Amino acid sequence: MEAALGDYLGLRRALGHKLDEHERQLTRFVARLDAAGATFVSMAGTLAFVFDPDLDPASSNPAKRLMAVRGFTRYLSAIDPRTEVPPAGLVSCRPSRRAPYLFSDEDVAAVVRAARASASFAFRAETLASLVVLLAVTGMRVGEALRVDCCDVDWDQAVIKVRGAKFGKGRDVVVSGSTVDALASYRSRRDSRRPATARLFVSLAGTPVIYSGFSLAFRQAVLAAGVGAEGPARPRVHDLRHSFAVRTLLGWYRAGLDVEALLPRLSTYLGHREPRFTYRYLTATPELLGHAAARLEATQAVIR
Repeated sequence: MEAALGDYLGLRRALGHKLDEHERQLTRFVARLDAAGATFVSMAGTLAFVFDPDLDPASSNPAKRLMAVRGFTRYLSAIDPRTEVPPAGLVSCRPSRRAPYLFSDEDVAAVVRAARASASFAFRAETLASLVVLLAVTGMRVGEALRVDCCDVDWDQAVIKVRGAKFGKGRDVVVSGSTVDALASYRSRRDSRRPATARLFVSLAGTPVIYSGFSLAFRQAVLAAGVGAEGPARPRVHDLRHSFAVRTLLGWYRAGLDVEALLPRLSTYLGHREPRFTYRYLTATPELLGHAAARLEATQAVIR
């Protein structure tokens, strides 16, 4: 079954899917079946895994576990007819999407100050602060920023080439001259402390920064800065991406620009597969909803 899992993941990734979380879930699932001596996937084995209350918190969402297992069993059923595919509606309550925290410029500045003040070593502080700034001013995904190599930055033209993006879709991200200058300053300080490396953002040991380590350091900086303290949950690092998109849309509306015509441009910049994935940002704030409603009313008036 382990070999079948490898084939399944390879096939899905060839179609452009990342499946990192699915791989973690399914590796755990297959290991449990092997340990139990199961020769095929039964409904009982699936239910025991999907609703296991003893799994660690990172994998405690039954809906996500079911989604991963169901995709794998649909693939397996074409190979082994004994495979029992769980129904799609087995877990009916779908978790609601948590509203993102929208960082203001002052919030970002406070987090950067906290990052520089709280890190144990100056180099770690600069790495954390530089990453926060880059994410805030570009809306890049965290994984994309962590994978940036020095050669991916066109230091003269102020363009960052994003590789290994979601769905395998690379793109060029244009940044300001001040952003490039800040990255160049970080790289200079980095190279003065250890031999130059291909990866732009590295740890104290000179190895690439990993997501979990950066995410933890970011949460600590947010806590120290007191940002979002009055809310029901602390801001997440991915909220920087939401904030960039909302800030861009608000700027266009306030300038009286044709947002409908510009939305595909923002979609491409953010690396969305289709513009429809960018439309959800229009509901992020009351002001954006108001602008969108006003534009819709104006369009309907013209049609009438």
